Amino acid sequence: MLQIFYPDEMAPSAYSIDYEALREKGYRAIIYDIDNTLVEHGAPPDERSLELVDRLKSLGFEVMVVSNNKEPRVKSFADKSGIRYIYKANKPSPKGYEAAMVMMGSNRQNTLLIGDQIFTDVWGAKKAGIHSILVGQIARHEEIQIILKRQLEKIVIRSYQKHGQGKEKK
Repeated sequence: MLQIFYPDEMAPSAYSIDYEALREKGYRAIIYDIDNTLVEHGAPPDERSLELVDRLKSLGFEVMVVSNNKEPRVKSFADKSGIRYIYKANKPSPKGYEAAMVMMGSNRQNTLLIGDQIFTDVWGAKKAGIHSILVGQIARHEEIQIILKRQLEKIVIRSYQKHGQGKEKK
């Protein structure tokens, strides 16, 4: 039952992922969530996120952000990062992911999602048929509705790990 929410992989953070290995596996496009995936909630791009985007571009990746946030937040982050974006994506709907793939010229086989939430990021990626990597959240302070979802996410993660799929990639 809970398997519909399982990520394909888990990693401690978006900054600990072996992107070279993903490239070798044939991935060419990455969709990110912003808040608590790349930066703290509401924060502008920082040096670390900007360096990551530059590194990914140098490796030949197309990079986009797909967010449920309103345009001012998403546009500001994306413009400063030099990447394209989709706002009010209504995740977990697959439509934002599908639109991102069209914009990047990618497909389900060479696109992946990196995000910090199971019930929006990961579930949406699964519905869109793309590989998902669940990362640990950057900050612990979050809005109340997200805090409540985190409690449910713990149940999914325990189940994921119990069934031998929860080995984090370093």
